[in-house]
Amino acid sequence: MTVQERLQRINELSLLSREYPLTDSEKREQHHLRQEYIKSLRFGFRNMVEGLKVVDENNNDVTPSKLKRIQKEKGIHNR
Repeated sequence: MTVQERLQRINELSLLSREYPLTDSEKREQHHLRQEYIKSLRFGFRNMVEGLKVVDENNNDVTPSKLKRIQKEKGIHNR
């Protein structure tokens, strides 16, 4: 299931819950889908942050050393 499909199903269950109480299986599905969606958002955000290179106005690399270490371990930016 793609992230978009997962989000669509979460929204469907949310709309259904406004009409009537969800069954136990629907509640479990909703909880599971929400957890997976949050997990994918965190993964994407982490990848985005780990790929950052911070430069100052003089074009000097001022990326924090902790981030440089992570990037070196992952082979990002050839550091």
